[in-house]
Amino acid sequence: MKTKILTTLFVSALLFIAGTLPASAHCDSYDGPTVKDALTALETNNVKLILKWITPEQEKEVIHLFNKTYSLKSGDKEIYAIVEKHFLETLVRLHRETEGAPFTGLKHAGTTKQIIKMSDQAISERNIDAFLAKFNNHIGKVIREKYAKVEMLDKVKNESSEKGREFVKAYVDYTHTIEAIHDIIVPEGGSSVHKH
Repeated sequence: MKTKILTTLFVSALLFIAGTLPASAHCDSYDGPTVKDALTALETNNVKLILKWITPEQEKEVIHLFNKTYSLKSGDKEIYAIVEKHFLETLVRLHRETEGAPFTGLKHAGTTKQIIKMSDQAISERNIDAFLAKFNNHIGKVIREKYAKVEMLDKVKNESSEKGREFVKAYVDYTHTIEAIHDIIVPEGGSSVHKH
């Protein structure tokens, strides 16, 4: 029971801190919530649905472009598709700026990592426990596999240079994985409390 609680706290902290890092290809994909909200806003003529993704300083540009885009919705389909894409790209580019991340274009649906899809599903289903159970199991499995390899190679590491190098490679992989997880949870300075 104690291990389960500690693991859940560990993963919760990891997710909390990881959530403050710039997204790689989530907000800039058609699978992402930014584009989904933008398409819903265009369907319902409700620009308020997308203002949360940008800063107040960016609103004027986005609202102006939204209104232009919406006004062309019932016109020529090819022209609208071009204008809609430009609107989506502008919105996502501005949102990425708020994250301090570069914009490299919209990504196709299906490019979002499975773990991000699962975390979004947890939000939409209001069920973090199911997600944490899967995520905890996955992290535990990966670490156990890396540990098992190190443990096996530790027994034979001094038999030859080749076996020793195999051990070192596995050891480095194992310890760097643990260290990377630790560094996300306990940033330099030793405090695990997130500061703004």
